[in-house]
Formats: sequence, C-alpha cells, structure tokens
Amino acid sequence: MYRPPRCLVYLFTLCIGLLPAVAAGPAAAEGPARILEVRPLGGRQLEVVVHSAAMDRPITLWMSHPGPGAPALYLLNAVDGGEDGGPWMRRTDVVDFFAGRPVNVIVPMGGRASYYTDWIADDPVLGRSKWETFLTRELPPLLGSRFAMTGRNAVAGLSMSATSALNLATRAPGLYQAVGAYSGCTRTSDPAARAIVYSQLALFGANATNMWGAPDNPAWLDHDPMLHLERLRGTALYVSSGNGAPGQHEVLQSRGIEGDPLRLADRVLVGGTMEAVVGNCTGSLVAGLAAARIPATVHLHPGTHAWAYWQDDLHRSWPVFAGALGV
Repeated sequence: MYRPPRCLVYLFTLCIGLLPAVAAGPAAAEGPARILEVRPLGGRQLEVVVHSAAMDRPITLWMSHPGPGAPALYLLNAVDGGEDGGPWMRRTDVVDFFAGRPVNVIVPMGGRASYYTDWIADDPVLGRSKWETFLTRELPPLLGSRFAMTGRNAVAGLSMSATSALNLATRAPGLYQAVGAYSGCTRTSDPAARAIVYSQLALFGANATNMWGAPDNPAWLDHDPMLHLERLRGTALYVSSGNGAPGQHEVLQSRGIEGDPLRLADRVLVGGTMEAVVGNCTGSLVAGLAAARIPATVHLHPGTHAWAYWQDDLHRSWPVFAGALGV
C-alpha cells in the first residue's frame, strides 16, 4: 500500500481541521434511486433525502428551492464532505446570497474523501462510493421531475472537490453548462499529484488504491482533467486560487478567525503553504486552457486556503453561472 509523506498528511489535517474517520452510515432499503423524503427547513430551504441505488444508502441534500422553472447549481463540499468542518451553509453566506436568486442550489451531504467519483472497489472505511453515478445519473432526473427544473445545470467545488467538479463535467458531457473550480489541484495522474490524493484520503484511513487502482491503472489518467480539457470546450468555466501570500482575509476580524491570533497564525502558515501548492496547480490548469484556446474566467489573487476566499469565489462566479444557466 502506498504511504504518503507524513508532512502532507500533517498539512491537510491542520488546515481543514478534520476529525478521525467513521464508518459509512446504514444502508437504505434496496430498490431504485428515488426521493425518500422532503423536509421543509423554513423559507425556500429544504432537506431532501434520496436513496442511491448505486451506493445502496440514503443521501441527504440541502436545497434552496425558488419554485418551478429554475435551473440547478450543485455545490460540492470539501474533503470532509461537510461532516466535520461544516458544509457550505455553515461556512459561507450561501443561504442569504441565493435567497432571492432564481436557481435551485443543491449541496450533497457526505462524500468525505471520495473525490465524488466512482470507486473501483469498496473501501473498508468509506464503504461503497459511487458518487459520479449518483450525481450525474441518479440525482438530476429525480430532482428535475420533482421540482420542475429546467434541465440546465452548473457544478462548483473547492479544494478536493474542485477536481471533482471538473471531472464530473468531462465525464458527463452536456450535463453541466458551467463549472467552478476554487483552489483545487487539478492534475491527478503524475507522482506528485497522486501523493496529494493519497494524503487527503489517508486522513480518513481510506486507500486511494480502492478509488482508481494502483498507480499504473488507466483510471488515474481517465480522471485527470488536465488530460481532457477539450471536453470542457463550450462549458462556461470559472477557475480561481490564491498564491499563499497573506491577502484581505488574513486579519483578526475575518470570518473563521473571529479575533483568535492562533487561528490567524494557522491560516497564514498552514493555509498559506497549502495554497502556494494549489496556486502552482491552478497555474498549470490556466495555462493548459489558454494553450487549448478554451475560454475561462480566471481569478488569481493573494490569499490562503480558506473558506472566506471560497465565499468570494462563489459571489464572483455567479454571473458566469447565471449567464450559462439562462437566468
């Protein structure tokens, strides 16, 4: 089994503040993919529980539903799947930002350390992960029918799930009209990139070999968006990252720091180191898109690996998404 450098594991652990892994939840009754329950949370917010036939368990979604006749924006959580560090709704102003906008916002809960992909083997810790099947085949028709959506979709992710968002778009052509990738290391198939992937999954005791196989398995190449940029042509793209240097949110008053000097030091030192690596990754993606003459809205800025910047990115990318979604 491949063992990632301990320094990488340490950095990812400190920056995102994760807890030890837990086993997958109980499985739902067998049967086809279907909506099990819709629970009102107040206003336009809903909790939707969907049985995934591919994973044979219930998946909970947070949803902001404006009414019939609206498109969909899927927001993927970070490497913890929104379970430990908190999902989009707790870490950003996503609830208020979309309160008056004509778009269904869907946040799948779960998917920790899964890269939101279909694993080739069940993992002893994570269980069965078939997130690509769930997100691209099972979920859209169920939500589209139940909530009278338009059939136009966008997907965005951050950190780990930035790669996931790009992979979902390259592997399901035509499903997404727009993609956002915030602070992600897109390449997955070279040795350094694989080391990062293994490190992220190791935080939860999971083995990336169960995801895409041994390093020589073609699945690693199949899931490297850098090798499939042509499939993104015609999709509205928003790509962003910091460079690791302190930016506007490295201040005591920033969200997530709340006046704590230790949190600020952690963001600057650990988050800065991580984002410096991510900045290099994003630079390669931007250069690859430019070389292929694939248009993208790019925002490169001073800053660290932190939710405050991803909230900014969501705001900045919304006009890109809105135009592609027709709203």
